[in-house]
Amino acid sequence: MRDTDDLFAHLARSRFRSRFRLGAREADYLQKRGLDTVLEHADAFVADRLAPAQPKNDGRQTPMRNHPVFIAQHATATCCRSCLEKWHRIPQQVALDATQQAYVVGVIKRWLQGQR
Repeated sequence: MRDTDDLFAHLARSRFRSRFRLGAREADYLQKRGLDTVLEHADAFVADRLAPAQPKNDGRQTPMRNHPVFIAQHATATCCRSCLEKWHRIPQQVALDATQQAYVVGVIKRWLQGQR
């Protein structure tokens, strides 16, 4: 796993990753539901869509809109296992343990906090 300050510095230099922002709908959702509830959703999304060693539809499992966590995942390269390997040094083909899942959710949390 990667130091998050280093990660966010590299993400800021990526033209693709740095273009992501919450849309009005996702920002409203985050404000109305609150960060804690949205992070509960992040926990579930990560456990279901990223944690397995071979996730279903890997590389296409994270939508590009309609939930603040989805936007955050693309912005932070936590959207699929190949991005996790490239950006976060978390190997593919091995199930994520609890520490790795918490790291991913922490990265998502940091990005969401920066969007307020």
